Amino acid sequence: MQKLNLPPIACKITEIEGKTFVFDILRKKNVRLTPEEWVRQHLVHLLINQFSFSKNLIKLEGGLQYESLEKRSDIVVYDREAKPYFLIECKAPEVAVSKKTVAQASRYNKVLKAPFMAVSNGLKTYCFEMNFETGDSLQMQGFPPLP
Repeated sequence: MQKLNLPPIACKITEIEGKTFVFDILRKKNVRLTPEEWVRQHLVHLLINQFSFSKNLIKLEGGLQYESLEKRSDIVVYDREAKPYFLIECKAPEVAVSKKTVAQASRYNKVLKAPFMAVSNGLKTYCFEMNFETGDSLQMQGFPPLP
């Protein structure tokens, strides 16, 4: 897998019937290792190991309904009251983080209403603080503090 602009992670990678899997420490199972999953796993480890977010408050690939369509959020961190706190949309490294990518995450976040949002392809990560009253977002220099 491609080297990312995120801290390296210690993870278990396995070959099963010619396919590559990574052990997901949150879902506690092997999941298919795709470029997007590689980014997701790096971000999960970063949230837990560097920023001390609790594993119990992180949900991966959660379902949500947007304009009668079933969608999945990549990573959602919840606060201690079980409210969405931080939404992260992951893309494969070869997918540019663009206005379109940020708009996709923003649409998901209109449903979740997390006060913080990020978009990352593992090479570039952009974090935003959301203001739902004004509809504005403010780009941040790093990840939000613990809830």
